Amino acid sequence: MTGPNVEEAITRVHREEWAQVVAGLACRFGDLDVAEEAAAEAFVTAAERWPRDGVPPNPGGWLATTATRKAIDRLRRESQRDAKHQEARMVYDDSPPEPTGPVEDDRLRLVFTCCHPALAMEARVALTLRQLGGLTVAEIARAFLVQETTMARRITRAKAKIKAAHIPYRVPSDEDIRERLAGVLAVVYLIFNEGYLASEGAEPVRVELSAEAIRLGRLLRTLLPDDGEVAGLLALMLLTDARRPARVSRTGELVTLAEQDRHAWEPALLAEGRALVRERLEAVAAGGDPPGRYQLLAAINRVHTDAPSARDTDWSTIVALYGRLLLLDPSPIVRLNRAVAVAEVDGPGVGLAEVDRLAEVLDGYHAFHAARADLLRRAGRGGESRTAYDRAIDLAGNPAERAYLARRRDQLVG
Repeated sequence: MTGPNVEEAITRVHREEWAQVVAGLACRFGDLDVAEEAAAEAFVTAAERWPRDGVPPNPGGWLATTATRKAIDRLRRESQRDAKHQEARMVYDDSPPEPTGPVEDDRLRLVFTCCHPALAMEARVALTLRQLGGLTVAEIARAFLVQETTMARRITRAKAKIKAAHIPYRVPSDEDIRERLAGVLAVVYLIFNEGYLASEGAEPVRVELSAEAIRLGRLLRTLLPDDGEVAGLLALMLLTDARRPARVSRTGELVTLAEQDRHAWEPALLAEGRALVRERLEAVAAGGDPPGRYQLLAAINRVHTDAPSARDTDWSTIVALYGRLLLLDPSPIVRLNRAVAVAEVDGPGVGLAEVDRLAEVLDGYHAFHAARADLLRRAGRGGESRTAYDRAIDLAGNPAERAYLARRRDQLVG
């Protein structure tokens, strides 16, 4: 394998193996900087050698071994320069590894570790997305609607705080699990969302990220089978991912929910997601805890996927579910989504009035302008709609979404 094929292999392996390599190194060496830099050096070495020697039969194993050697070399240098004898001894320690505790998966264990309560919630999510999701700082910044420099500082501070506080990369205890769960669920959902519609780059979807998020969701479900929000998040991801085959057209254009071929949706994922939602509804009806954010989002997605067409969707129920969600999460994103649903029930003018109230806080968010453009079009305000589409296209980082928005803009009359 040579030339572009090797480059494609390295890109694919980076996406598939980065998180595993970093997680393994972090658990072994207890230092996130060492893990991240050693993993990066291993990929640089791969880029140098694989075009000449060929891609090894087990690329993930090759990278893990190479990264481990890089980390050992670094710690040797540091031990000589800074007298870090303890770290150096650890490198040669042949004693059996410590028990893995309740979280046996390396990557999930690192998610729990990065979601330490000493860090602010946004820092936990950002740091874990960088290490486990393999997302760039720019991608994470877009997910949080902040500047890239702001996010870079946030991640740097989080790593420094972990180091200064001597927070170990060890297995969290059973007591830690519940305390850190909210951050872990937020991380997994953001990884999924980045995979379902990439915030930037040439590829509209990143299947490996969505698959990894669902894999982590299944592990969480095994770990906490009675937790409603864990079940809700897994159901939400399954019901959403089931629609992926109809998500992008053959010409590379985003296909909205209203225009998708519903026969192309994955029936097995739909069935699994629906069963989880039904399980949660029965648990709440039997006196269980009221549904949280992810259970409500899963219920909204079930209404969408149960409908034979967009026209036949039970929009009143969706508006009611968003109303309950607003009580838990009064974020502008939730308010925007509710406004779109309101427009389906009460007309585009009513929805547009609600959307316009979010103009100041969501001006830098492409989905706000896309939703506004659609409502303006339906209200017969073509000129304003075109302006809104232009703004949405400028802000959208995904080529498939830009293609869709450009087509809708070009279809405007007047």
